[in-house]
Amino acid sequence: MALEVIPLNKFIGAEIRGVDLTQPVCEELRKQLYGLWMDHIVLLFRDQKLTQEQLVAATGNFGPLAKLARKAEFRPPGYSKLLDNIMLISNIRENGVPIGALPDGEMHFHHDMMHVEIPHKGTCLYSVEVPSHGGNTCFANTYVAYETLPDDIKQKLEGKQAFHSYNLGEQKRGDGKGSPQVNQATHPVFIRHDETGRKAVFVNRLMTEGVVGMNDSESYPLLNRIYDHSENPEWIYEHVWRPNDLLIWDNRCSMHARTDFPEGERRLMLRTTIEGSTRPAG
Repeated sequence: MALEVIPLNKFIGAEIRGVDLTQPVCEELRKQLYGLWMDHIVLLFRDQKLTQEQLVAATGNFGPLAKLARKAEFRPPGYSKLLDNIMLISNIRENGVPIGALPDGEMHFHHDMMHVEIPHKGTCLYSVEVPSHGGNTCFANTYVAYETLPDDIKQKLEGKQAFHSYNLGEQKRGDGKGSPQVNQATHPVFIRHDETGRKAVFVNRLMTEGVVGMNDSESYPLLNRIYDHSENPEWIYEHVWRPNDLLIWDNRCSMHARTDFPEGERRLMLRTTIEGSTRPAG
């Protein structure tokens, strides 16, 4: 069966039909899927009833799995039932304690794992249980953000480095929901994708602290202009989850956020990430 590729919107994403990720993928199909990922940044596969082992195998079609960033002593209790490289995102509680990470509410736009020296290049998120509404994942194309950025911002920040810090588990900066584990890294404000060669914005509202060599009074207004520009609602694809959806996205040229959802409704997602191979370059 030939693949069917259906764009999700004008700027980012495609739904891929005609592939069953519960089965091994041949090398020819793997290369085809990888090429579609480079072209569309976000890929959606509906109705994939995956076991944990199958999720790991599906992720492996796009590169080596990355290890969990959160140290074992800071992991919620539900992690004990998962394979090593799977993260549990859930608001389900046992004895009043969430079984997973990032349990409730809205989450600001961010790039996964930009707060480490070699960021993970991609993320897979698989839906097991979803609320009746909300908990949607929104995606922004940061190639487009860079290409349409006003020249005065580019001129002031081209070649500059930004400092990123993340208290694992935070959903909005300084919300106090994170674990005691904090990761920090410095990367170019604008990076060149190591495979496509295109430039992209690589700062975000959740994790970016400031610009190296600039004081806060100078850097904050510039960064806020980038955030507002990059988060233009007209450019965003908002994914409304159904059970057994699998999404994979490229963290080098996209950022994502989560919308709020009803506190009393269950949400359970499994997340894997794809190992990066190099430090981002400008």
